[in-house]
Amino acid sequence: MTTTDKRLNLRFVALAIGMFAIGTDSFVVAGILPSIAKDLDTDVPTAAELITAYALAYAILSPVVATVAAQVSRKVLLIGGLLVFIAGNIGTGLAPTFEVAMAFRVVAALGGAMFTPTSAGAVVALAGPEKRATALSILFGGLSAATALGSPIGTAISGVTDWRGTMMFVAAVGALAMVAVLVGLPAIPRPPAVSFKQRVSPLADLRITLTLLLLLVAYSGLFTLYTYVSQVFHPATDGNGTTLAWLLFAWGAAAVVGNMFAGRLTDKFGNRVVINTAGTIAVIVFATTPWSSHHQVAAFIAVMIWGACGWAMLVPIQHRLVGVNPAASQLSISLSSSANYIGVSLAPVVGAFLLDHVVSANHLGYPAAGIIAAGLLIGELSHLLIRRHSRAEAVGAPAGASGAAPSLAERR
Repeated sequence: MTTTDKRLNLRFVALAIGMFAIGTDSFVVAGILPSIAKDLDTDVPTAAELITAYALAYAILSPVVATVAAQVSRKVLLIGGLLVFIAGNIGTGLAPTFEVAMAFRVVAALGGAMFTPTSAGAVVALAGPEKRATALSILFGGLSAATALGSPIGTAISGVTDWRGTMMFVAAVGALAMVAVLVGLPAIPRPPAVSFKQRVSPLADLRITLTLLLLLVAYSGLFTLYTYVSQVFHPATDGNGTTLAWLLFAWGAAAVVGNMFAGRLTDKFGNRVVINTAGTIAVIVFATTPWSSHHQVAAFIAVMIWGACGWAMLVPIQHRLVGVNPAASQLSISLSSSANYIGVSLAPVVGAFLLDHVVSANHLGYPAAGIIAAGLLIGELSHLLIRRHSRAEAVGAPAGASGAAPSLAERR
């Protein structure tokens, strides 16, 4: 490895630390909900609205920030985003009431919305075409590491101190990332300005809209259970914070593995096979949680399969989006991030309704499995439209016409 390569990798690592902080902030709250609810004098479903506030604000603010701040220096935007993120987490950790904590979760989300898309653009600009994949893998390795390490570490810290200590831990990691970016990152060229209308233009294509809806619905189902993981698996953990932290570590480690192999499996078998296989296995695992949640070994096996399958769906969904319209791939991938976070933001609300009116925590896996299954059905509809469109293009006919037999790529 040359000196230039080492310097570039260190720059990417600086950004990956920021992704680790933001990813930890996204996932850690689920593991500390009981502590938050007790301290802020509310119940767990209400405390889960903190997850909704963060995820929904992030989903809405990301395209807005990208449009409004198009002419701002990339380095300034990265450092500013981390400053806002740090302030949001410190404010959350010091909040005297639930309402104040909710407001600061939105502030933290604004920081994440400033940092994450900008960091992805920064590594692309710094790496060049020949090292782009490596650069992005380092960057999003920080996000994967957050699922495997950040969330369980934060949950363990909550067990030693309280949930406020966890938020300070997240802020400290954000501060470390800010120093790394400030010292290690050079000036970065600004990308061409893209209007808000252009950013949402892929939604005019029903194939893309349905694929994004697949992502939104499936991840809403996946995170309905994750949001209330401390309650669902309470019989297996016996309310022990350390055991829960290890359970989340198992989930996160499996998620990293699932995400790592998803690309190879998609290249080999096609996105439809990987989406439906991973999604179906997740449905089965969720449907068995009333049993697995009562046995510690079974609980660890269940969350590992769930983590691997849940994260294995993300890459093939993005692969489908890119394949529908390669020219608009960057815009589609950006929208997929918002769809993902909207799904995550809906999960606490859906879960709270189900727990209040439909099922106990022990049986939450049943309706969550149904939501994932609904997402898979939407995905099949998007696949049919993509296949029909490809057939029509192959014979030069209108999109609704029938034509020649589909190619291997179309069948996928």
